[in-house]
Amino acid sequence: MAFLKLLARNRLALGGLIVMGVVVFVALITPILPLADPDATATADRFKPPFSEGAILGTDHLGRDLLSRLLWGTRLSLAVGFAAAFIAATLGAAIGIIAGFYGGRTDNVIMRGVDMLMAFPYILLALAIVAALGPGLLNALIAVAAVNVPFFARNIRGITVGIAHQEFVDAARLAGMRNSEIIIREVLPNVLPVIVIAMSTTIGWMILETAGLSFLGLGSQPPQADLGSMLGEARSALITNPHTSIVPGTMILIIVMAINLLGDGIRDALDPRLKSGALSRPMAATQVERRENAPAAQTGALLEIADLRTEFRVRSRVYKAVGGVDLHVEQGECLGIIGESGSGKSVTALSVMGLVASPPGVITGGAVHFDGTDLIGAPYRQLRSLRGRRVAYIFQDPLATLHPLYRVGDQLVEAIQTHESVSKSTARARAIDLLKSVRIPNAENRIDSFPHEMSGGMRQRVGIAMALANDPDVIIADEPTTALDVTVQAQILSVLSDLRRERGLAIIFITHDFGVVGQLCDRVAVMYAGRIVEEGPTGEVLRAPQHPYTSRLIDCVPTLGGGQRKLAAIPGLPPVVDRLPDGCAFADRCDKAQDVCRAADIALGETGEGRKTRCLFPETTQKGAA
Repeated sequence: MAFLKLLARNRLALGGLIVMGVVVFVALITPILPLADPDATATADRFKPPFSEGAILGTDHLGRDLLSRLLWGTRLSLAVGFAAAFIAATLGAAIGIIAGFYGGRTDNVIMRGVDMLMAFPYILLALAIVAALGPGLLNALIAVAAVNVPFFARNIRGITVGIAHQEFVDAARLAGMRNSEIIIREVLPNVLPVIVIAMSTTIGWMILETAGLSFLGLGSQPPQADLGSMLGEARSALITNPHTSIVPGTMILIIVMAINLLGDGIRDALDPRLKSGALSRPMAATQVERRENAPAAQTGALLEIADLRTEFRVRSRVYKAVGGVDLHVEQGECLGIIGESGSGKSVTALSVMGLVASPPGVITGGAVHFDGTDLIGAPYRQLRSLRGRRVAYIFQDPLATLHPLYRVGDQLVEAIQTHESVSKSTARARAIDLLKSVRIPNAENRIDSFPHEMSGGMRQRVGIAMALANDPDVIIADEPTTALDVTVQAQILSVLSDLRRERGLAIIFITHDFGVVGQLCDRVAVMYAGRIVEEGPTGEVLRAPQHPYTSRLIDCVPTLGGGQRKLAAIPGLPPVVDRLPDGCAFADRCDKAQDVCRAADIALGETGEGRKTRCLFPETTQKGAA
């Protein structure tokens, strides 16, 4: 049922399924229908037009009933097409799995033979096979299956090569399983969806190829009818009696179109990346479906996020990644956002400029006021003009952010010229200055380097330089130091701190590390399950955390000179955001939770000057100096 629901999401595929189901059903019941003998000739009744008495679709050049021949021919063509697809898929998959799994000389020998077959045009190879075996429907089936074996073999071999080197295959080999057992138990189940997808998208072509051979007189032999032979016999009367060609031609068109549409739907339903939306082309800006009016700005800050709500809709499930976030950052200020993975930090940051991928992301509420303007639902042209110019991003993985085929200088030049009309030489000179500002040595030569020629720290500095290319007012840094060693991390933090002082930048710094927060940030906001649970000046939050979650996070951080302080991991796991509990989301992991904590939603309330906490029983014990 789940597969049918996924298939039904694609209306064209659903239409193909319905049409193909009707065609197959009619073909199956053809023997019990009250039809005329498809091979009975009556020359006196030749070329009757459609809707004639006793011949709904007319008759052919020998007076045979076209409706009867069409249904029997469709039955035969479907049987041959499906049989050829099954044979080709079975043989091709077996060849591909063996070649990909064993590799080495076995792979070389097998795939060179496959390459030799693929070097011949498939229709010429099919004609050669039929010429060698002789005309006949069975020989046409063999020819069509044979010319499609290389297609399956090469596709399945490519998938198998990747699977054969996975850890679970190595584990099976270490457990003493024989190669044949590994192929059947471990490899085959993983390539089976690919085989089904390949079959579903090639059956239509195999029916066409079989019809083509029959059209040339090499497939079905008189008086036996299939769709191709019906077309071949009718070609001499194409002008004078076109219905004899239109009837089988239309059926071929219907079958092939229905199978192809159905094959696309099966591919989407079986491929986990496609059915999750991971490979869907995202919109230029995040989809907005606000259920309420946008809240007004309250603080007058440079950037203010008010009651922001962002969801991910995957099939019938709704993941509330951001569930009502309120934040603000002033010019020249650094705001740290900290929390466990999956707490909604990055989604909040991406929602600011509409960069959450849609599908499946949707902003369902709130506002983002930048310099007095609400950016949620703003026209794409406005967002594009602000992205990189007024609000810039530094992403976590610069190797994924930077284009691997372009030099870093060309990418910096493009970032500058996108927003300013300057010459390439001027943009290049500015790019060199940017690389120097982030302390990249020998910037004049490194500007012509490719990303892979740089270390992780250097690539991250290029990412910072790209964010600074157009003198933005706000920089959002999404864990830019997580993958770096401590010395490089310290250098990156020093660069950001200096740039903030020199340029008056506002920085939103997303991190997992309280040490980074204490070194760089003026204020800190702690996120859990898509909501802010505590906010305040960095020193005060680190010294006297009020929310139990913040306190437990700090307890997880080792400190020098801490004596015998025990490192205490937080028990349990964060809640799944598509099934958030009533009341406090942290209650199930909190040792202070009471029944009232689970009864109703808890507001983020003020607990002091600049302090806010979402807790009914806040902490009162101070921590040591951070």
